[in-house]
Amino acid sequence: MSSLPNCPQCSSAYTYEDGNLLICPECTYEWNAFTEEAQAQENAVRDAVGNILCDGDNAIMVKQVKISGGSGVIKQGTQVRGIRIETNGPHNIVAKVDGFGMMDLKSELLKKI
Repeated sequence: MSSLPNCPQCSSAYTYEDGNLLICPECTYEWNAFTEEAQAQENAVRDAVGNILCDGDNAIMVKQVKISGGSGVIKQGTQVRGIRIETNGPHNIVAKVDGFGMMDLKSELLKKI
């Protein structure tokens, strides 16, 4: 038997399912059972082909990128290791790029391997 979450309104443990809704019999509060899971999927960081990226994943560059403030270029196919997801700013990935060290990158430039 699966464990249902407590009511977010009154914290009652006696919630039950009715279709896609969870209902609390004590305060009569109703909410969608899949809202939290759907929102987590929607807000996930995705790579260039739509795969969800997680902390610790490895990826490759799908496009050649000129390094701003430097004279180097990260070529297509360069391996990126140890991804760390960042939620603030336009660059949402921090990772070690072979030959360049730690860098901030956009997830749209990567493909999960």
